[in-house]
Amino acid sequence: MKSAARTVELLELLAARGDRPARLQELAEALDVPRSSMYALLQTLISRGWVRTDVTGSLYGIGIHALLTGTSYLDSDPRVRVVRPYLDEASEALGETIHMARLDGRDVAYLATRESHEYLRTISRVGRRLPAHAGALGKALLAERPDTGLPDGPYEPLTAHTHTTREALAADLAEVRARGYSTDREEGVPGIVGFGFALRYDSPAQDAISCSVPVARLTAGHEERIVAVMREIRAKIEATVPGGSGGSGSVHWRR
Repeated sequence: MKSAARTVELLELLAARGDRPARLQELAEALDVPRSSMYALLQTLISRGWVRTDVTGSLYGIGIHALLTGTSYLDSDPRVRVVRPYLDEASEALGETIHMARLDGRDVAYLATRESHEYLRTISRVGRRLPAHAGALGKALLAERPDTGLPDGPYEPLTAHTHTTREALAADLAEVRARGYSTDREEGVPGIVGFGFALRYDSPAQDAISCSVPVARLTAGHEERIVAVMREIRAKIEATVPGGSGGSGSVHWRR
């Protein structure tokens, strides 16, 4: 069991580093593992495609099997399959970037994205994570839960507009509940405003959808249309997955 936990911790560490490869000593120190044990574990994972190394054999990164496993997760998830066509519909109607994400601890993990062609892409990608307190998707899902579950803080600031205290976040979530959707005004990415809508086929909601738009193109009229279209899309999704069911014969996975 200890070996299995160490393997998972190593893969999570490499995944979190993204495009920053790590050296053997860094990994050994980060996980408090002897260099010899870490080297042996890395060689095993390299042989199976979970870790990759450079031509010198001194740098390590996440391997292609992590991608294949992640793709399998998305393909096997009934909710993602249901939501994808509606993301297309929202993207076509609004011409903006549309996301689906799932709450995972204190973060949200992006499960699907439909990119706008009107502006440069943001940091949000399938498989990427963002702190729940710092974006429309996360705040839409946090608002479905009691504030007693919020961490004490201070919270990590991603921009100058990110809520960094429990009190500020709780006040924002109260507005989200009253409004019925969340807003993210450059809290996660500078220059981008987001509108988040929890999908209530689970209780409390685990998934949410959002629309992201550049500040420079956001007018009052466009914001009103975004909210109207996204409300309609949410209603269609929730009607397609009634009562938390992923469809006839589907497996009800524990989150």
